[in-house]
Amino acid sequence: MIHFKSIYRIIGFLLFIEAAVLLVCAAIPLLYREQDFFAFVCSTLCTACGGMVFYIAGKGAKHELTRRDGYIVVSVIWVLFTIFGSLPYIISRVVPTYSDAFFETMAGFTTTGGTVMADVESLPHGILFWRSLTQWIGGLGIIFFTVAVLPLFGVGNDVQLFAAEAVGPTRAKIHPRIGISGRWILFIYLLLTSSAAVVYWICGMNLFDAVNHALTTLASGGFSTKNASIGAYGSPLLEYAVILFMFMSGINFTLLYFLLFKGKVKDLFRDTEFKFYFLATVSVSLLLTVGIACTSHEPFFDSLRDSLFHVTAIITTTGFATTNFTQWHPAFVMVLGLLMYVGSCAGSTSGSMKSIRIVLLFKLLRNEFYRILHPNAIKPVKINNKTISSSISQSIMAFTIFYVLIIFAGWLVFIVLGMSMSDAYAATVSLIGNIGVATNGLGDTISWNTLTSVAKIFGSLIMLVGRLEIFPVLLLLSKDFWNKK
Repeated sequence: MIHFKSIYRIIGFLLFIEAAVLLVCAAIPLLYREQDFFAFVCSTLCTACGGMVFYIAGKGAKHELTRRDGYIVVSVIWVLFTIFGSLPYIISRVVPTYSDAFFETMAGFTTTGGTVMADVESLPHGILFWRSLTQWIGGLGIIFFTVAVLPLFGVGNDVQLFAAEAVGPTRAKIHPRIGISGRWILFIYLLLTSSAAVVYWICGMNLFDAVNHALTTLASGGFSTKNASIGAYGSPLLEYAVILFMFMSGINFTLLYFLLFKGKVKDLFRDTEFKFYFLATVSVSLLLTVGIACTSHEPFFDSLRDSLFHVTAIITTTGFATTNFTQWHPAFVMVLGLLMYVGSCAGSTSGSMKSIRIVLLFKLLRNEFYRILHPNAIKPVKINNKTISSSISQSIMAFTIFYVLIIFAGWLVFIVLGMSMSDAYAATVSLIGNIGVATNGLGDTISWNTLTSVAKIFGSLIMLVGRLEIFPVLLLLSKDFWNKK
């Protein structure tokens, strides 16, 4: 049975939270004496009214929520947040069409970072801050971000929302109660974001830019207040600071908790997924450093900084840029393209497939070869000395198959909508991985505003499917999901 009243009530609460965030953004135009104050006030009122409608519809709801209800809330709220979140763009007229506003907002909440804005430096400060804030909210997921808040309003059973929203094939806990875990992770998120803002400011950014880039760095988002992204500042020290915080945003937040508050440094380097993430980042960066230094005659340390920055930006799906890496040797661009499939750690703010799935896929393949050679042998797949169940293994295989199928489907649809074959492929991989950087004519410091309106809406759907890791969206399309039994 689907508890629609409980669903309406939770959606209402979440829309009230979005309305409050929009109201906070209304203070920015007052501070900078700009004209978009009215746009945020109107957006706040519209969002609050929408929240009130859902809250009234859910009046009298019992504190019941099944896993199926959780999947509905997660999928619906991302769309509703995007619909209401696009209002400031439309009312302030910074974008010409609603498809542009919808794409920009979805790119924010899904932390994809692809932008339709041809000149972000001409945007009002309030709009720039709202763009960054959408990524920061979406970084840990709208639902997981708010499970720490909803129990305070009497909305129980938040474990179902966590189960629907949490990314990756495994579930790690800081505390047996999901609400307490959520609050700890939110605290770490705030701590790292504040630290990044201070460091960026010390490294030469003005305060507004430092706050905005801190918000989008820790969200693995990539929205910038500059057209040339981080490259606009021309500061090697700042670039290394951004590399550090991008890398930290790609670490499982549970591991960060035990590292920062329990001092368990050894546990970090014993974790199989983190070791893969760390070694992949370092080894690919060194490989590209040597390649760039040899092919472009760029100084070694400049090559090291450029390669380390872009490898970290791609593997964490942040998408910041300091240079147009599409001008590198095609082999190096291809390596970065392969990293788009990997992603960093599950339980982080990054997108794509996640390192843990890549590790498990390699282990499953290795075991299959071993089974062929030794048919009677039993060799379980283990991660961190724990045996992975067959259900998780099957889930990973299913996820991988769907991931690849969606890329091919998106590739085909974008070609039908008028894109070239290479651009269509690059755009699909970038969008489903929530990277925002495409390696062939789209993304990076180039705007996505050349897409047609239909392509932007379709691209928004791919972003959503990728951010929710496929299954929650596909489940809603299943007839069995809606079966009362």
